[in-house]
Amino acid sequence: MLTSVARALKGTRSIAWRSLSTTSSQSATQGYDMNLNGFPSNYPIDYSKTMYCDRREYPLPDVPFLTELTKEQNALKEKENGPWNQLTKEEKLALYRMNFCQSYKEMNAGSGSEWKTIVGGVMYFLAFSGLYLWWHRTYVYGPVPHTLSKEWIEVQSRRMIDMRINPVTGFSSNWDYENNQWKK
Repeated sequence: MLTSVARALKGTRSIAWRSLSTTSSQSATQGYDMNLNGFPSNYPIDYSKTMYCDRREYPLPDVPFLTELTKEQNALKEKENGPWNQLTKEEKLALYRMNFCQSYKEMNAGSGSEWKTIVGGVMYFLAFSGLYLWWHRTYVYGPVPHTLSKEWIEVQSRRMIDMRINPVTGFSSNWDYENNQWKK
């Protein structure tokens, strides 16, 4: 009984995982997805062999892109051993595509939507910082102190003028003591 429940949970977990993965919904329900070589993605991978990898830093991989060739590709591979001036442009391109998935230019070409990622990231951080500032104003900072009210500032300014604080170059130097008003 317990093992059948465990098997049922394991099956639902793998279905849920497949549905949340980056593959299509059809492959999530069927349990397989075809990769570039034509093999299902759940096909066992031999990690003892060198794997193909397209990278800008390392543009010439150790292994060819296609390892298992069709009859037409094998015939073209045999034709490759002969003189290259007898090959057509399409055959040369097919030979190139057997060895490499993308050209260096294709690897460097952008998708055209990088700006969306950058703008989205900037908007995310602006929104986060706005929420952070709102939170600070609401919960961290207390009420505005009474010393910043207009009345308090007027009283304090009048007291500084009466005490003649820094009369040469400071605050009181702009007050006309004879006319009891600010200098013009």
